[in-house]
Amino acid sequence: MRTLREALVLQLRPGCECCDKDLPADSADARICSFECTFCAACAEGGLAGTCPNCGGELLARPRRPPAALARHPASTSRVFRPGGCRSLT
Repeated sequence: MRTLREALVLQLRPGCECCDKDLPADSADARICSFECTFCAACAEGGLAGTCPNCGGELLARPRRPPAALARHPASTSRVFRPGGCRSLT
């Protein structure tokens, strides 16, 4: 179970849910919705047209955590991948 402090920090998930592209914590290519569903820019701006297929929310650029803060609050290593890719979600 996550602590309150952990719950207040973005998870920075490591990969695109559609194509499984690696999205490191410092990636400018990551897009997220308000529930932190995570996609690469190609999937988010392509087939998904800027809309999260899971919740219908807007997909926006994921903020990048400064290195010192990333050391204290590392990115998640838990991947969410849908083998059917974006096509199965739209």
